[in-house]
Amino acid sequence: MIEVKGLIKKYGDFEVIKSIDFTVKKGSVFGFLGKNGAGKTTTMNILTGLINYNSGKITIDGLDFPENKNQILRKIGYLPENPVFYDYMTGEEYLYFIAGVSGIPQMSIKSRVEELLHQVKLTDAKDRRVGGYSRGMKQRLGLAVALFNYPQYLFLDEPTSALDPQGRLEILDLITELKDNKTTVFLSTHILSDVERVCDEVCILDKGKILLTSSLEDLQNKYIQRIFDITFENDCSSIVEKLKNLPYVEKVVQQKRSLSIYAKDLEKAKRELLNELVKLDNPIVNYQIRQGNLEDIFIRLVNNNDIL
Repeated sequence: MIEVKGLIKKYGDFEVIKSIDFTVKKGSVFGFLGKNGAGKTTTMNILTGLINYNSGKITIDGLDFPENKNQILRKIGYLPENPVFYDYMTGEEYLYFIAGVSGIPQMSIKSRVEELLHQVKLTDAKDRRVGGYSRGMKQRLGLAVALFNYPQYLFLDEPTSALDPQGRLEILDLITELKDNKTTVFLSTHILSDVERVCDEVCILDKGKILLTSSLEDLQNKYIQRIFDITFENDCSSIVEKLKNLPYVEKVVQQKRSLSIYAKDLEKAKRELLNELVKLDNPIVNYQIRQGNLEDIFIRLVNNNDIL
């Protein structure tokens, strides 16, 4: 288990991480969410021992960090957002190189390299130079490097941010496999659909502060609101302000002839909204109520934080 309490990181007088607390349960996939610049990578670099912090307490499996830094780092694998390789090497050669600098027993290297190439689906490309790999293949090779020492904790920094849909799916499938094998995964990302797909818990970070930490299930039950999607026959821009002023409406988003109405009082909205809409001189083509998603929660929380 990872426990972080009162973590602060400053660069000069600028506080990048502002006394944050969170816990990562062993064997879970922990989604660390935030916009670019929120402080995600800084936090991850602290937890993987790459940079120091100003104050706070970090423990991993009950061991104080950095007092037991060397012992803790042996339990950790890390895939940075942009992994760097020797492009003239083949994928297999690069993993043998990593084995050499990692102190893996000689008798175990061959089997471990073959196992990892198979795990990240690079066996057929093992003899190709890394410089000719696609971005997705390089991410998978980077994941193999991060997994070389059988880490109990795997830190992934934006592992799918620059990948095409197929590349993203491959990485997410690998994360699911790791979760099934009881590896604890700390996933830093701004891609909310990835979090919904693989994570057990979610932590939302904005401007160096944690806005929310919750299991994905509790988050969906507690925070996801209902949204009324209405399509009109004609342009509906003239009615947006009127609907915003209704006491049970939180927000109205317009797209040409369609409105998405976010209700802060669902029951009242279900009783009264349709009656308000039929009074308008604009026939309704479609009316439905849908459940919001993690993106809706994220936008609401970050927008509220902008006001604070």
